[in-house]
Formats: sequence, structure tokens, C-alpha cells
Amino acid sequence: MRQVVLFQDEDGRWVATVPSLPGCVTDGGTMEEALANAKEAIEACIEALQQEGRPVPEERFNTRLVAV
Repeated sequence: MRQVVLFQDEDGRWVATVPSLPGCVTDGGTMEEALANAKEAIEACIEALQQEGRPVPEERFNTRLVAV
């Protein structure tokens, strides 16, 4: 299980990032679409790391939200 951070960009698209997998970013026209795309992106990122023989980072579940 991975944490996904969702936010709307300046164009109104939903961006999904996966903090525990650097570079694992996708988007969608709706929040639901971005989340579905994130699931696919997570699988692809992990598969790519494994194929390259690189370690797959563990999830740490330590994301914090700070509103400024």
C-alpha cells in the first residue's frame, strides 16, 4: 500500500504524486481518474525498479499536511 498525494494544478487537473517512489507522478481530469492513474503508475514504477535491479523503497506512512 502506498500513500498518494492529490492536488489540483493551476489548469484544474488533478495531480497525483507518490512520496515514497520519487518521480512517480501522474494526473487526471478528475480526482478519481488521477487516483486510478496513480495505481497504474505505482505498479509501473515498482516494476521498472525491479527490472533494473534497484531496491523498491518501503512505504513509511509519515506524510504530514501543513497549511500555511
